[in-house]
Amino acid sequence: HQYWNSAVKKGYSGTAIFSKKEPLSVTYGLGIEEHDQEGRLITADFGSHYLLCCYTPNSQRGLVRLDYRMKWETEMIAYMKRLSEEKPVIFCGDLNVAHEEIDIANPASNHKNAGFTDEERSRMTELLSEGFTDSFRFKYPDKEKAYSWWSYFAKSRERNIGWRIDYFIVSNALKAHIEDAKIHPEIMGSDHCPVELDLDLD
Repeated sequence: HQYWNSAVKKGYSGTAIFSKKEPLSVTYGLGIEEHDQEGRLITADFGSHYLLCCYTPNSQRGLVRLDYRMKWETEMIAYMKRLSEEKPVIFCGDLNVAHEEIDIANPASNHKNAGFTDEERSRMTELLSEGFTDSFRFKYPDKEKAYSWWSYFAKSRERNIGWRIDYFIVSNALKAHIEDAKIHPEIMGSDHCPVELDLDLD
């Protein structure tokens, strides 16, 4: 079963879910036209939980889109809180933020760059404070040099000069069901690598 949410602008952002199990229902976007032109969100209801596949807007060079990004974050947090009142949420994707200094190779030199601003990081902190858990940090709170994205420049991947910006965030009710959370830097084919969450939901 596959579900696609493409951007109106061709060749731009988009999300997809591929599942062996058919969800009860699937919705696209936040229901807010300003946000729903870019194909950034799919929500699948699997009965026991919601699965959200997300591609968070990038604040871009010079932070020209930071204000828009903050609007998006406000709406996403509210949306996730509403869903979590019904059933647990699994939120995954490229969230375009390295939350803590441990999540980025060069924190000092990136402090005011898109993906590592105080504003973006504080929104991730806010989300987690609303009853959600970063599954990778839950399993590996002190693991360093664990990144999911590397610039194509200056052989960043070979040197492991990266950022951890791809996540599985889960409702706190699912914390006890996390068996493992993995990052797969050995898998090539993109400037990102896959991330994995193993949950025991039986």
